[in-house]
Amino acid sequence: MREPDPLAVAAQPADALLKSALARLTQGISPASIAGAYLDWAVHLAGSPAKWGELEVKAQRKLSRFAIAAMQFARNWEPCIEPLPQDKRFEHPDWCAWPFNLLQQGFLLTQQWWWNATTGVRGVSAHHEQVVEFVTRQWLDMFSPSNFPLTNPEVLRETVHRAGANLVQGAINWWDDALRVAANRPLVGLERWRVGENLALTPGKVVYRNHLIELIQYAPQTGEVRPEPLLVVPSWIMKYYILDLQPHNSLVRFLVDRGYTVFMISWKNPSARERELGIDDYIKSGVLAALDAIAKIVPGERAHALGYCLGGTILAMAAALLAREGDARLATLSLLAAETDFEEAGELSLFIDESQVSFLEDMMFTRGYLDGKEMAGAFALLNSKDLVWSRMVHDYLMGKRDEVSDLMAWNADATRMPYRMHSEYLRRLYLGNDFTEGRFMVDGRPIALSDIRAPMFAVGTARDHVSPWRSVYKVNLFADTEVTFLLTSGGHNVGVVNPPGGFARASYRVSTRKSDDRYVDPETWQEATPVRQGSWWPEYAAWLDARSGAPVAPPPMGAPAKGLPPLYDAPGRHVLEE
Repeated sequence: MREPDPLAVAAQPADALLKSALARLTQGISPASIAGAYLDWAVHLAGSPAKWGELEVKAQRKLSRFAIAAMQFARNWEPCIEPLPQDKRFEHPDWCAWPFNLLQQGFLLTQQWWWNATTGVRGVSAHHEQVVEFVTRQWLDMFSPSNFPLTNPEVLRETVHRAGANLVQGAINWWDDALRVAANRPLVGLERWRVGENLALTPGKVVYRNHLIELIQYAPQTGEVRPEPLLVVPSWIMKYYILDLQPHNSLVRFLVDRGYTVFMISWKNPSARERELGIDDYIKSGVLAALDAIAKIVPGERAHALGYCLGGTILAMAAALLAREGDARLATLSLLAAETDFEEAGELSLFIDESQVSFLEDMMFTRGYLDGKEMAGAFALLNSKDLVWSRMVHDYLMGKRDEVSDLMAWNADATRMPYRMHSEYLRRLYLGNDFTEGRFMVDGRPIALSDIRAPMFAVGTARDHVSPWRSVYKVNLFADTEVTFLLTSGGHNVGVVNPPGGFARASYRVSTRKSDDRYVDPETWQEATPVRQGSWWPEYAAWLDARSGAPVAPPPMGAPAKGLPPLYDAPGRHVLEE
């Protein structure tokens, strides 16, 4: 490994101060990264006369299509371009009436032309092409006719109907939000949600605590339970209770009611004191420490382990470490919307290159952590039509407010990330892809996913912007064991929080690949695997049942004789830390 330049290290505090200030203005996005991508694109485009000619022809064709559509407005009007399936901005029938039909058609044609202009330029790196296409799309979305009151027929209809009261209420909504942001107060509606009062309600006890985690053991709800305990490892970027929101949509409660002894890791919300915590600490003081405690409470039994998002990644690394050491304490391994390979990490990887990671490191350097709220801007951009512009139209132009749901309240409850941990995660996994390429070291020796022999259950979600399902599916390439892969409808959060009876249109596909089966690419797998209606939770419970022993009497809460007395009630204290 190359040694750091001493002068660069000495200058880092000064650089960090400047970049930390700049990051507040850019929502943590590196201007140098964006500028480098556009420079790459512009230089190669300038040297591609054939591409210029192609764009000129496309522009003329689009103008012709638009002119023909404009001349047909008085007759049976037919659109010359349709929005993409995920674009819901122009669904209202009023968008088919003149002149709004021309406005939306002109916008869609312009958007399509810029896609042609920013893609397919020979010589531009794939990453830079993706960045330029994405950022250009964000700029165009700012000027969508749906975002302005005079060019949005739905807003105009509401304004006439309410005699302008919607705009007055929208201004009040905007001012209220602006004041709350300036005062660092939660947005309106969040105050009605309280962890331990109407969130994270499944009864249990904290039975183990160290400097990084609390381990919650949930109380049994059945007379007998499966002998194998189940450890849940959530992501450390957010609080654990996405898997225990309310009784009707709690995966924890669902599994407890099915006769499982469930344990949950609750990560500490780190401060500057924890700046040097790294991936090794999250593996050893997190996952392995929890498994050690569980072994004292439920002795002699192997454990099921389930990880969500980044928690699934760290769980897979811990499982690989156990496999390397010949430790067979895991009965099964379940990964929900969790990547183990980061070569194709989707649009989130647009914000992760050397320039961006260095920018984030400087941003974290002065405080020793990255605040989860500072990443919110990047996550919002991934789905800006729904999370930014549609909300702006709804709240500020239509003058409406939707009730804040439990999932939205959880989403606003972000945590911090230690300097070292986050830097290692971005560099060694996103940039280096060290885990699946056999370069990730623990205690001086590599760990490998292929060493794991426990059966795996991997869940991908169809509209995932954070962990694209095709990336999650790649566990089939690297795991040398039985893998059951399930693709469910919904996105990164809603696809996982998908209880029976919760969503009328919920569906999933599932199949199992034996360890000696040949690899099937994701597109072929999707075409060959039939769709099943409903929630995937019962399917998962049946998979666990088939790999668990006959029910026995529930274990005690904690193990006081072994130094693990119940400390206090769930949801514990770490989850309440600001």
